[in-house]
Amino acid sequence: MENLFAVVVTYNRADFLHNLLDSYTRLSTAAARILVVDNASTDHTAEVVARASAAAGPPIQYERLEHNAGGAGGFSRGVELALEAGAEWLWLMDDDVEVLPGAVEALDKFTPGYSCMIGRRYDANGKPFFWQHHFVESLGIFLPVSRDVFKHSDVFRTNVGNFEGMLMRASVARSIGLPDPRFFITWDDLIYGWLAAQKTPVVYVNAFVIRKVRAQRQVDLGLRHLNDSSDLSRRYVMRNRGLVAQYLRAHGKYTRAGFAAGTALTFLKELVRLVLVERTLRGAGALWQGWRESRSILADTGWQPMPAVPALPGSGSGRD
Repeated sequence: MENLFAVVVTYNRADFLHNLLDSYTRLSTAAARILVVDNASTDHTAEVVARASAAAGPPIQYERLEHNAGGAGGFSRGVELALEAGAEWLWLMDDDVEVLPGAVEALDKFTPGYSCMIGRRYDANGKPFFWQHHFVESLGIFLPVSRDVFKHSDVFRTNVGNFEGMLMRASVARSIGLPDPRFFITWDDLIYGWLAAQKTPVVYVNAFVIRKVRAQRQVDLGLRHLNDSSDLSRRYVMRNRGLVAQYLRAHGKYTRAGFAAGTALTFLKELVRLVLVERTLRGAGALWQGWRESRSILADTGWQPMPAVPALPGSGSGRD
């Protein structure tokens, strides 16, 4: 896997970032560059990056944004910088995880056949992390798959993304455009993976490559797990339904009745999360606020998806 760029987005989690950057130094095969996008952190993030840059390890490129653009805006800028620098592979990473020493080799064995993939993760307790890995286009929501997806193969075809270690060939990123900063937080990685799936197979592979470091409260419902959340996240879960609908429209896959049903299910799921995980109904107002905002986005007749990114001068088209 040549010219692999790790794109990391961080915001006021300097200690988590330190741990992630340190884990990159323990990789058996190093990334060509680590690109850190700082969402205008007010903690000691800059000092952490400076110390990591001075230590032995992959070269680090650091950019501090003037304002907090959210995870979506941070990854949009990070992917843009990586493509400008000539990256051939993009490894998209939140700041509250760490990479496992053999991660690059584990993923590399799948790259001859696939250009976009997500590896498996351990949770903070060292157990396999639950992940929902199927986007139902008719409803505009993602759902878990009710079976062992690796029972017969180490590759499971999916149609969503995740910014906790999604690996993508640069040519795919150019064809679908940058991650959409209008999401700010929530739904951005799912839709980015879904867009990739419109161009090339996206796969979930049976290789543990990431460990989540930040512990989260959660409730295990068997087929589905519910993690803790925040009012900001609840608002954007509903608000960004408008953006999800616009992307489905752009690809001719939007149905009004089905999407409305999916929105109702999303709202219900968030209420259940409030009751079972947060043990309160405070936060329901954020859901209503986000839903109202989603209606304005949905009504925008001039809305356009993110454009493709032109290839670098003199470069080939690359594989998809």
